[in-house]
Amino acid sequence: SIMELIALEICGLLSSTNAAFSFSQALSEGMLLLGCVKESNDFELVVSLPNGLTGFVQVTHICDAYSKMLNEQVTKEELLEDLNSLSDLYPPGMLVRCTVTSVEKTVDGHQSVKLSINPKDVNKAVNNTAVRAGMLLSGLVSSVEDHGYLIDIGISGTKAFLPRLKSQSDIKSASKGTELKIGQYLNCLIEEVKNNGRIVRLSISQSEIAAAIATEEQNWTLSNLLPGLVVKAQVQKVTPHGITLSFLSSFTGIVDFMHLDPKKAGNYSPSQAVKACILSVHPTSKVVRLTLRQVFLQPGGMLGQLSSSRIGMVVEESVVRSFHAKAGAIFQLDDGTLAFARLKHLSDTKNSFKPGAFKKGSKHRCRIIDYSLMDELGKVLALKPIGMQVKVTDHIRGLVPRLHLADVLLKQPEKKYSVGDNVKCRVLVSNPEGKKLILTLKKTLVTSKCPVLTSYEAARPGLITHGFIVCAREFGCIVKFYNDIKGLVPKSELSSEPIPSPEKVFCKGQVVKVIVLKCEPEQEKLLLSFNLTPQNPKEGPQELLTASHGVCLLFFAQMVDVKVLKKKDNGLEVSILPDNVSAHLPTMHLSDHVANCKLLWHWLQEGDILPRVMCLSDKGGHITLCRKPAVIAAVQEEQVARNFSEIQPGMQLTGYVRNIMPYGVFVEFPFGLTGLVPKAMSDKFVTDTKEHFVVGQTVVAKVTSMDEEKQRILLCLKLSECGSENSVTESFSLLCQCFEETKEVRGLMSKRSKFGNRSVLLVDFVTHRRVGAGGNALRLSAVNLLVFVDKRLVTGQKASALVLHVDALKSAVHVSLRDELLNPKVKRVSLHPAVVQHVAEEFAVASLVETGQLTAIPVASHFNDTFRFDSEKLKVGQTVSVTLQTVQTGDHSVLLGVQGPAKRRAFIRPRKESETVEETLAAVKHSLCLGDVITGTVKSVRPTHVTVAIDGKLTGSIHSSQILDDVPIGTFPTSRLKAGQKVTAVVIGGRDVKTHRYIASKPEASCKSNFLFGGWLVSSQYNTVKNWLEVEVTPEVRGRVPQVLLSLNPKVLKHPEKSFKNGQALSATVTGTDASETNLCLSLTGVYSLVKGTITIGTIMKMIPHVGLTISLPFGKMGKASIFHLSDSYTEQPLENFSIGKFVRSEIILNTERIFLLPLVCSRTNPKSKPKVEDVEIARAEDVQEGQLVRGYVRSVKPSGVFFGLSSSVVGRIQFHNVAHFFIPKQCLYEQYMPEGKLLTAKVLSVNKKESLVELSLLPEDTGKPSVLPESLGLPRCESDEGKEKREKFKKLKAKRRRGDSEGEQVCVREGGLSPWLRWVVVLVGEGGGAEIHFYSRVTLPLVLTPPLLQSKKQTKKEKEQEKQRVEKELSKIEATLMDPSRQPQTADDFDRLVLSNPSSSILWLQYMTFHLQATEIEKARAVAERALKTISFREEQEKLNVWVALLNLENMYGTEETLMKVFERAVQYNEPLKVFQQLADIYASSEKYKQADNLYNTMLKRFRQEKSVWLKYATFLLKQGQIEATHKLLERALRGLPDKEHVDVIAKFAQLEFHFGDPEHAKAIFESTLSSYPKRTDIWSIYIDMMIKHGSQKEIRDIFERVIHLSLAAKRMKFFFKRYLDYEKKYGTAETIQAVKVAALEYVESKSSLAES
Repeated sequence: SIMELIALEICGLLSSTNAAFSFSQALSEGMLLLGCVKESNDFELVVSLPNGLTGFVQVTHICDAYSKMLNEQVTKEELLEDLNSLSDLYPPGMLVRCTVTSVEKTVDGHQSVKLSINPKDVNKAVNNTAVRAGMLLSGLVSSVEDHGYLIDIGISGTKAFLPRLKSQSDIKSASKGTELKIGQYLNCLIEEVKNNGRIVRLSISQSEIAAAIATEEQNWTLSNLLPGLVVKAQVQKVTPHGITLSFLSSFTGIVDFMHLDPKKAGNYSPSQAVKACILSVHPTSKVVRLTLRQVFLQPGGMLGQLSSSRIGMVVEESVVRSFHAKAGAIFQLDDGTLAFARLKHLSDTKNSFKPGAFKKGSKHRCRIIDYSLMDELGKVLALKPIGMQVKVTDHIRGLVPRLHLADVLLKQPEKKYSVGDNVKCRVLVSNPEGKKLILTLKKTLVTSKCPVLTSYEAARPGLITHGFIVCAREFGCIVKFYNDIKGLVPKSELSSEPIPSPEKVFCKGQVVKVIVLKCEPEQEKLLLSFNLTPQNPKEGPQELLTASHGVCLLFFAQMVDVKVLKKKDNGLEVSILPDNVSAHLPTMHLSDHVANCKLLWHWLQEGDILPRVMCLSDKGGHITLCRKPAVIAAVQEEQVARNFSEIQPGMQLTGYVRNIMPYGVFVEFPFGLTGLVPKAMSDKFVTDTKEHFVVGQTVVAKVTSMDEEKQRILLCLKLSECGSENSVTESFSLLCQCFEETKEVRGLMSKRSKFGNRSVLLVDFVTHRRVGAGGNALRLSAVNLLVFVDKRLVTGQKASALVLHVDALKSAVHVSLRDELLNPKVKRVSLHPAVVQHVAEEFAVASLVETGQLTAIPVASHFNDTFRFDSEKLKVGQTVSVTLQTVQTGDHSVLLGVQGPAKRRAFIRPRKESETVEETLAAVKHSLCLGDVITGTVKSVRPTHVTVAIDGKLTGSIHSSQILDDVPIGTFPTSRLKAGQKVTAVVIGGRDVKTHRYIASKPEASCKSNFLFGGWLVSSQYNTVKNWLEVEVTPEVRGRVPQVLLSLNPKVLKHPEKSFKNGQALSATVTGTDASETNLCLSLTGVYSLVKGTITIGTIMKMIPHVGLTISLPFGKMGKASIFHLSDSYTEQPLENFSIGKFVRSEIILNTERIFLLPLVCSRTNPKSKPKVEDVEIARAEDVQEGQLVRGYVRSVKPSGVFFGLSSSVVGRIQFHNVAHFFIPKQCLYEQYMPEGKLLTAKVLSVNKKESLVELSLLPEDTGKPSVLPESLGLPRCESDEGKEKREKFKKLKAKRRRGDSEGEQVCVREGGLSPWLRWVVVLVGEGGGAEIHFYSRVTLPLVLTPPLLQSKKQTKKEKEQEKQRVEKELSKIEATLMDPSRQPQTADDFDRLVLSNPSSSILWLQYMTFHLQATEIEKARAVAERALKTISFREEQEKLNVWVALLNLENMYGTEETLMKVFERAVQYNEPLKVFQQLADIYASSEKYKQADNLYNTMLKRFRQEKSVWLKYATFLLKQGQIEATHKLLERALRGLPDKEHVDVIAKFAQLEFHFGDPEHAKAIFESTLSSYPKRTDIWSIYIDMMIKHGSQKEIRDIFERVIHLSLAAKRMKFFFKRYLDYEKKYGTAETIQAVKVAALEYVESKSSLAES
């Protein structure tokens, strides 16, 4: 049995890659292959190739005729009936010959093979001289003729014809009983060759094709050998991996192991004769591969479709049949099927692959991943699953496309879903007629509470709903909804800020929330927006957060009141008042203070109201709120960035910690922007990031850098960068805010102790354990009291205490029993020494030494001030200096203050229990004062300072700037001092040697005699993160030098750390101070401002092709350098030597407020080098002279000429006739050979200095350069001067002839300027000065050349007479031809003569229009119609109407809706309106424009509601569309609109239409109802009988006749019905039924006669 082709994946490897054999590696452009159609799509064919490869044939690579029809369909924007889809023409399994057009690598490394089956590509090596009878070629139908088909076989100069008569049966089998279609693929056998191969007759007989064999007589060569040919071959060599064959006497080919005949595998021997089919031919190596499989040995056959039901199945035990070291292994599956696995699918990695494990007979676990049609054994790319099948009921199954398996595209959906899982879906598309049910598993769509959009009519402006993106392009996004409803989100509506590349921001399948802007249901157009913000200026720059069924609209930054619904671990579930919209308020967003967040969450209960909460975000329908005062203030004061484009380096933004990682902290800001703070986030050394910040904490971040491509932001949280200028104010505001929130918590509590309350406590028990700096912790029964005492207490003792702090979270009260605190004194002094009594999380409580009053001081001075070393933390008992900010305790029960300035603080250490405050303060005093001269010994020498020992007790420091008065630049001042050296110095201040903080106790010395700044400074170190050099001017003054101001040499700036060492003396220029005004901004280049002529260094930020560079300059300025200013000599690629981030030396030539124009040319930036200047700068048009040769770059090509840039400010123009000597029909050729930015040399032709216009030339004789347009293009040359002179002479001669000065001679002239396909004969006949001119067009007669122009010899009288007679004969022949009545008009002139003879015949005019339309000359056809309307007499109304109808048809087919409406409006004015309306409705219906027809009929019903014909035509239209219910409603409307006398007729007509196009049963019901009301309407009875005879049964018809003949009608009417009854029975009845009718008639006559007698 034939083996199924199965590809495997071993060891559980689930993904397949585009692995390939050496065959695939040898694929190259032009290679010929035999392939099999695997799949047919709308725009491409998927073709299975040998050895498991797959190729793709684009729709434009089928054949020329098919491509032409495609272009015609695109041009007309209408579907062509003759154009069939690829799926109709190419069923799966069809074998096709193809050629490789390109082999490309995709992004993921796979091969993309593009193919062509166009015969001119496949058979291009076959010429017409090599065509022989019996050859088997591939061809495609290019034209359908009366007697057969023209077949495109791709051979130049050869026409192939397939006769219809001889191939009738084969045509029916090839096209399944219908005509062959244009673009259909055929295997053609050449039957007869005529005229040296110029005409070929073909046959498609299946029996003949199946038996066709390529032979030597057919003259096949290696250059024209084609795949698919069957040859007789002989085995030459047999190997384990295949065999070698010889065929066609001298050719050699290869058959690999995959294409041996399975039944004969292993039985091949040398010299054995076999039949083989050619699979591929390599274009360069001429390697021929063949197959011996039986299915290929009969050409023209179809490959069977293999079952794919086992794809994806895992086979537990598959047995190795054979192993091929360079290819893979063949396995036998559990059902006996053979399969193949490639080497890369036999193991996970190359290192883990063991060939020995795949010996013959070994068993392995495999997964089937695909089938290949061509090989029946081989590896194919893994099929991309189209989706997942879902069982809805026992009889209904739906498909979930791969795009809808989740909110994001799943790479391995099998890991998420398994067979048998229950899933919750939502119906996307339901089409019962097409048995199509499409579902979605996108969670956002399934759970969405937004309105479901299922029709264009439901899409009302303002509607907000969910959809998913199906396309993202440069013009915007296309969003799809339910029931295949689509809408466009234009680029301007994607965001509040411009998005340059939507395809990079949005992805296919992404679920989005949109708002409807505009909808046109008739045109099925829907305009959408992602900007959900209402366009109301009063709302300000807010963002719409949610809109659920239009109930509640919330906007970003909107302040709302909320009610607590439920407390959760991570926050509060609240409802937004007054609409009760649910939202989430995280715990860490309750306050800026971490401690207060926990406190508020603890004491808030369900039902509590929280005012002034801000809406922060809406992600997936979940609203998040924020109550952080700092964040709210930042948003309200517009101190925020709404998108990435608003971010600038140096900005300070308020946000909150989103996540903490070991490598840094992520900070999120309002509007969703997120940035990263690297680990070096603090001025202190960071060991663990979690010790510094907590998630949700409020911080102030400074932007340090941005990555626009990756949309990343780097931040800094260091206090030195982000701290406020006034730290005292900042820390006090934090303290006040903390106490205000504490007050709010106390309001939620009932009966809680307050600060400052003195209590009498009864000691219950005493436990001895150390707390803080000393004392006992006492625990009472009601609450936890933590008491600090200096004396022992006993159980039961009463004591008075002062409450220091109430910890509402832990239900603990901290008290003190100190006497000085129980009896405070009032003393109003601003700065006080104080002793810390208690340290809380956000503040500390200290007691003033002088008065004993309690004061609260902040622990942190800034949001970012979160981490302190143990030595820096406040401790109980520690003495600090406090500056009071309030003099009244107020609601807080304590005074509020801040710690004194750092430079005034005393040295702080924890005091011992036995020490007093005064003793502590006196411990650090010494006798040295400012100005004292001391002698010391150098202890150590550092690059920036020297440490000196003073009297063996104190340590001093001498800064390097205080060593010498005059320091040579570049030297190291501290190197002059050595350890142990005695120095004499002056005390100038004090600082801590370790921390470098100034204090009052340690001396700072100086060896200088002059303390003034001498204009130099000391290099400290180069900061590689900030890219600046940190320097010290004096011990107290520091500065920074930006990288671009370090040197004017770009080489120095690449590695500044090599040129600037610590302690090195430098000379600098002050340019200003930094933002904090704590550091000087310096320059080492002498540049302190950017003015015209300044030479400085800049950094390239952006490179704009054909324009220039954008450069970052010092002092935050930006500059632009034109491509004309990049070099002294212009180059083809001016930006080639530049890159982003490169340092360049530039000169300021023009400065504005923001933009600086810079030249980078060496002659300006480095004039000392004296470089050679090839292209002198042209500043204005006056700088160029006529005749000068100039170089420049092409700016653009416009209809008026080529615009040529001579410099950044001067642009010249080159007119097209000054570009080349060729005639250029299309402007695109100029754009192709002179693209923007091309460097050219031009000659100045003229200069208009007033208007600054420069005219240039590129002609070779002007520039001395080769022509811009090469002569190889074969373009026609413009006329030479000689030709111009001849034309002028001819014009003079012609004018002379007109004046009658010439003799009566014959002249025949062919004027220039006429269309080349028109043949004109102009004959001048006359004597004695008179002339008669005859014009004939499109008459294939030779031109008559006259003696005056062509003969120099003078004719005799006899010769003149003979010449005259000859011309007369020619004219007689022409006239006879034109006067022939049987001759059909063939030219426009013929039609002109016809319409002149009968101008009111609309038929002639319509034929004239058709003539132009056949030549696709639409405008000429319109012109003919307009002529007809003007020419036809106004009395011929019908004739005029015919032309109007033809013009309407023309505009409907070839015009636009606008042009059609204009013609329609004119037609209504000049004709009877109803007729014009009806004609247009018929045109719409016949062209299948049903919506337009329906709209037009509705218009007609309003305008002609009294016209019965309008209602009937509309009813006919609806019934033909199958809209039966609509027809029933239309009948009701008609009866309401028409007069009563018309009702019966209208009902009868509607019933007739129902019989023809609708429901016959309903029609019968209408007739029965009408006849019951009007039984004597014999005309209705007659119509009813006619309809029933056509559509009813005999029993029903006889019943109606029986009812009619028993009516009481006039005798004449009764006679009519009896006669009809009798005729019916004679035609359909029997003798008995005929006799019965006669008897009934006789009875009627007798009854009437008896009645008359009586």
